[in-house]
Formats: sequence, C-alpha cells, structure tokens
Amino acid sequence: MRLLLFLLISSIGFSSIGQRFLKGTVVDEKKNPIPYAKIYVKNDPSLRTVSDVVGYFEMGLMPGEYYLVVTATGYEDREYYLGLSDADVRKTYQLFPPNFKDIEDVVVSIKKSNPGREIMLRVVNKRDSINPWNYPHTVDVYIKASEKLEFPPKEKQKKEESEERPFEEPTDTLSNRMNLVEVQMNRSYAPPNKVKEIRNAYDLYGNSQNLYYTTTVKSNFNFFENLLHLDDLHETPVSSPISIPGILSYKYRLEEKYEEDGQVISRIKIIPRNTATTTLEGYIWVIDTLWLVKKLSLTMNKGNLLIYDHFEINQEFEHPGDTLCVLTKQTLNYGVKYKSETSNASTIALFSNYNFNPNFPAKFFNTEVAVTEQSAYEKDSAFWGQTRAVGLSEEEKRFIFLKDSITEAHNKKEYLDSVDAVFNKITALKILWFGVDHRNRVKRQQVSFGSLATMVQPIGIGGPRVAPNFDYFKKWENQRTYDFYTRISYGFLNRDPKGVIWNRYRFDPFHQGDVSASLSHEFDVIRGFDAITQIYRRNNFIEATQLNVGINYELVNGLYAGANVNLAERRSLTDFKFLELADQFIPNDSAMVFDPYQASILSFDLSFVPKQRYMREPYRKVVLGSAWPTFSLYYKKGVSGLFGSDINYDYLSFAIQQNFKLGLLGNTSYRLLSGTFITMKDVREPDLRYQRRSDPIWFSNPLYSFQGLDTTLPTKSWVHEAHFVHHDNGAILNKIPFMKKTRIGLVVGGGAMYVLEHKYQHYELLAGLERSFKLSRRRLRIGIYGCVSDGNQTQTRLTYKVSFALLDDRNMKWNF
Repeated sequence: MRLLLFLLISSIGFSSIGQRFLKGTVVDEKKNPIPYAKIYVKNDPSLRTVSDVVGYFEMGLMPGEYYLVVTATGYEDREYYLGLSDADVRKTYQLFPPNFKDIEDVVVSIKKSNPGREIMLRVVNKRDSINPWNYPHTVDVYIKASEKLEFPPKEKQKKEESEERPFEEPTDTLSNRMNLVEVQMNRSYAPPNKVKEIRNAYDLYGNSQNLYYTTTVKSNFNFFENLLHLDDLHETPVSSPISIPGILSYKYRLEEKYEEDGQVISRIKIIPRNTATTTLEGYIWVIDTLWLVKKLSLTMNKGNLLIYDHFEINQEFEHPGDTLCVLTKQTLNYGVKYKSETSNASTIALFSNYNFNPNFPAKFFNTEVAVTEQSAYEKDSAFWGQTRAVGLSEEEKRFIFLKDSITEAHNKKEYLDSVDAVFNKITALKILWFGVDHRNRVKRQQVSFGSLATMVQPIGIGGPRVAPNFDYFKKWENQRTYDFYTRISYGFLNRDPKGVIWNRYRFDPFHQGDVSASLSHEFDVIRGFDAITQIYRRNNFIEATQLNVGINYELVNGLYAGANVNLAERRSLTDFKFLELADQFIPNDSAMVFDPYQASILSFDLSFVPKQRYMREPYRKVVLGSAWPTFSLYYKKGVSGLFGSDINYDYLSFAIQQNFKLGLLGNTSYRLLSGTFITMKDVREPDLRYQRRSDPIWFSNPLYSFQGLDTTLPTKSWVHEAHFVHHDNGAILNKIPFMKKTRIGLVVGGGAMYVLEHKYQHYELLAGLERSFKLSRRRLRIGIYGCVSDGNQTQTRLTYKVSFALLDDRNMKWNF
C-alpha cells in the first residue's frame, strides 16, 4: 500500500523551470482516439512521446518553434508546426488512413505468415462504408429472452397439502425454473448515435432480473466502431477487433477457408494480445474478395463483467448489393452462478424490414429514446402467434401455459382471499419481531403496526423509550401513491412524550412529483452527516417542535425543483437527564447551551441534467443518464418575523457532479461544491454550516467527504470543495500476469477544501485496491485504501481505511 501511495504522489510532478507542456489528443478521420500514436520533434527525435490507449499525450518542451511528426500504424504520417510561448498548449492532431494500396505495402512482409491479419486489415479498410450504423435507417426488431434456473438437489422436500397452499407449486417445478420475455418493436436510428425505440408489444412470464438486452437503447453491439460502450454489462469499454486499435490489440489467425453459396469464406480466430486491455476472443467469418463480415462469435473474458460469469455474442449479417453488413440476427448467451441457483440465459434478437431511406420528421430524435404504451402490455396469444419471429420450444410452450394457468388461478377471488388471510393472520412472531400488517387488495391499501422489537428503544439520547408506530400505504392503478406514518414515543428517564406525523402523496409518478407534510415534536440533529465518532455526541442534539411542508417536481426533462417550508421552535437539552453509563468507554460531552428560539426557514433547490435520456413507460420514466454533468443550486433563507421567527440569514450553494468513462482507462467521478452565507443578520449555532470530519477506519464516500479531515469546522463564509476519484477497473493491475483473474482493481483519487473565514486549507491523495464479490444475488465491493492528507493548519498524516458498497441493480452503478 505504501508503494502504491508513493507511486501516486511521485507521478504528480512539476515541470522543470522554464519548460512548458504540449498536451493533446491524436484522433482518426472520424475523430475517434488513436492509441499508441508516436509524436516527436522532426529535427530532434529524442524529444518524443507516445499517446495512451485513449489517444492522449503530453510532451515537455522549452518555449520555441517546432515541427512535429505524428505517426501511427495504419495511418499516414503528418507534420505539424508548433509555436510554444510561455504557456502550456493543447492541440488535437488528426491522422488519416492511407489508401488500400498503402495498407497492402504495410502488410506485405507478413502475408505469408499472417493471412488472417491481412484479411482483417482489408475489412477494417472498408468498415466505414459497410457499417450499417453509418446510415440512417428503420428496422423491425423481435426479441426473445429466456432464462433457465437450476437449483441444488434438496435432501428433503417438505410436502404440503394442496388445501393449505392452493394453486402453488414447489420451487423445482417448470413454472419456477424459467423466465421469459418477448418484445416486438420498431427501431429508428440516425448517426452518430440517435435512436428511438417504439415498443408495440411486451410480454413477461416470471421476472426479468437476470435477462439482458430486452431493449436496444442501452447497449449496441456495433463491432464496426473502435470501442463498444456497454455500461450496463461491462465496467470498461470493449475494444473491437474490427478497428485500427483492434489490429494493435488482437492477433488474427486464419483457421479455415471453405466455399458456401458460391462464396469463399475465411474463418479467422480472434486472440487477445493482452487480456488487460482486450476482452474478446472467438471467431469472425469474412467473405473473400468482398471483405464483408458474414458472422461472428465472440466471448467476453470474465474480468470486468458486472453481473454475469460468462457472456457470448453471436451475430449474422446479410449483404444487400454486396455493400453493407446488415445485422439480421443476434444471439447472446450468458449466465451467472449463485450459491442457491445457477442461471443460464439466452437472448435472440431478429432484425427485419430495413429501410435505409427513412424520412424522419423534424425533432423526431430527442432525449426520449424509447416509448412503451399501455397497449403493448395487453397483446394476447393470437397477436404473438402471428408476429412471433422465433418459434417457441416445447418447454417454453409448456412454461407459458403453466404461467397463464397460474396467473388465472391467482387472480381468482378464492385464491386472493386465501393469500390475504395468510398475510393478515396475526401471530406471536409478528407481534414480537416482524410487525403486524393488514392488506386490502380490492382497495389497494395496507396498514402496518410496529412490532415490540421496534417499539422498545433501550438506548437513546434521552434514555430508554417506548415508541409504538403505525404506517398506512395506498397505491392507485395509475401508480399514484399515498404514505402515512406516525410514531408516538415516551421517555422514562425524562418522562417526556414525543411523536411525529408524516404524509407524502406522489401525484405525478412520471415527473417524480410529490408533496409531503409532517408535524413533529422530537429530538433534532445539528450535524446529520458527521463522522460516526461525533454524530452520537450530546452537543449534536436539540429538541424541536416543527411543521414541515415540501414539494418536488420535474419541471422539464432533467430539471428537478424542490421547495420546503419549515416552522420550528428549537430548545436546548441542558435540562435533560442522560444515560452516562457508557461515558467511561465512549467519550461524550454536554448538550449545546442556547435560549429557545423560533425558526422559520424557506429552502429551494434546483438540479439540472442537460440532455437526460429516458425511456417512457405508461406511468413512469426510466432515466438512462446523460453525458453531461449534473448542475445543482441550493438556497435557504431564515425569514425574520415570519410566525415569530428570530433568525435572519440567506445561504447559497452550488455544485457540479459527473461520472464518465475515461476510455479503456476506467471510470472517473468528480464533484465541485461552493457555498456561503450571503447575509447573516441573525444566525444561531444550529443553523451554521459544518464540515464533516473523517471517520476512523471507515472509508466514506469520497465525492461527499474527506478521509483525512480531523476537525469539524462551523463555517459562515465561503467554503470551496473539490473531490475526485478514479477506478481503473483493472486497466493497470491487469497488465500484471494472472492479476485479471483476481478481479482486483486500483482506485486513486483526492480532494481539496478551502475555508475562507479560517483561511483553512486541506488537501489529500488516496489510493487503494478494490474487489467485488457475490453476496446472495447482489454484488458487494470491498476496498482497502491509504490516504495521505496535509494542510496549512495540520500536519501530514497517513491513514488506512476500508469500505463496503453494494452495486445498484437498477442502474448498474456503485455509489462512488
């Protein structure tokens, strides 16, 4: 760990006195990055550098005039003039592939020993013209995704009478060992990356948790591009073997030539040169003389797959006019093994009725990339019998029949009543531990009473308490919801009753519109996100009686707004009795001393994600993200005189946050934040802004906290923060032999903060190792980190931390 930290800090050097940097990127004719390009000074080749895997380079030069030569395998050399003054310069240098004759000259020396590479160079030379995604088009798509589950044999299987569990089957029957999705859609596409998917039919039998590629807008397996960005499948972009970078990253071996339908077909084996940067292996079939791809079968190495243990891509192409490689069939085979089950799945996608002369209306393509109307979910078996492009197997037919029969049986009133009777039955275990629930299916509502375990609170800020609670939930067919929660508590040490009543109504699920209101008399926390060693301290708690009303709504796509009104009376806990038994083991302090006061606070927040892409469902939207950062603005005002309010201030903060892929080098995230009190006519101590100090041992989210900050600072003036973290996803460590099999990745990052009123500076660098593990059906990531921190008012120190994080199954992202 010390070695990693040393290498990280050493890599951040300073240029020599007088020296300046030329920084830039080398790109191809389509402005895609060219890896490993060479850049050198024409009259002094000792001044040279090489671009990295995403085409980026840096070169230190003294001020002056230079002629630079830029060269890369498969491209024509180019010369550029550079005038360098007393400032760093950033440039973009573009290279172009030679004509086909030049490529022949390049490979003439290896024709006899490597005909597979020669054939692939010919395909790469034509890829821009044969790539169907370089042309606008529409196409009909049929998708069938199916999953088979295998369970370990049971030593004993408890037999239950049918009258006890009507209509139910054991878990090892066919209806519980398969899942299946069928989708029929029309897909429109225009280069470079405009897509719109209209789903006409969608049918799901079972659940779709492990089924992949049930929509075409998340991932596009276009091997005619340099990199495949499969964010919901793979941690890093995948280098394509049908590209100039691929020529450098893969070996090509001709294994067979045969004749089919009057054409000579070459079967070429794809072999990764280095599994650290190349992920695919398998075969590509090429039509000789035409140099068109007939089909391919490629397997992904396990290394950076997010969920699956194995993944295979098979594609078949047609060639209208012998000019295009038009995808007609795509089959994906994949699976994952858990402790209690093994999933083997397959997705077949058929593409038909291509139209390469579409007439798209103005503004047809926008941030709404997929649409599914309610009617798509209501198609019957007759519709599927006429439109289904792939026949069902006998096992799939029986599975659908069983699922339909079970669904019909489960919708009968007798069955629903029996299920509700079991659910609503009051038992001793529910009273003691789980809580008592009562569901009314007809009215789509449920009430819940807390268990005795949740009711009894032996440890608390004001001593032991008893707190019965009640919850009510209702959901309408249009997905609107209403939540109600109440809790009444009584403290025995101080004989103080407390409680809260909370309501929330989601009136617009599609735009995430909801309104909430609460009334409470409770303990309140001043520093709600402080370190675990500080948040429990008595000076972090006050007593507050408050009314809170808020509303949130998405005004337009990507623009979210919220408003909140808080009316409170705040009181000190100096007169409270506290349990002091643990003070000798866990240091504590005294409650904050202040006179009671009224506080009326208005707050507003805005966040904007430009060009946010989404899929529209009947009553909701599925957000797919954006290539742009998220811009946030927060304003809070303490209003003097409003309902007797004693405070008077204005606070403003704004933030920028983004997460993006840095080519093959991994995943980068950053967050910038600045905030200050604009006016401070009357600001009480509980209203100040506090900087969160670091936790011991625990590695907190580095985008929202620091790892080496040893103090909690109350602030009134400007505070500027910058956070950065980069996960290499194995791009560096995988270069070490056998390291890819360990699935260990390197993470580096850092942060800086400046507090104006204290003239306080803090900065830190961190590095660590991370690995993900299976945890039931989830993915758990465990990390070990070292952090070097320093500042103008602190001493340099080195700390070690650990973290645990779960992968979000919905967006396939970690929390940082």
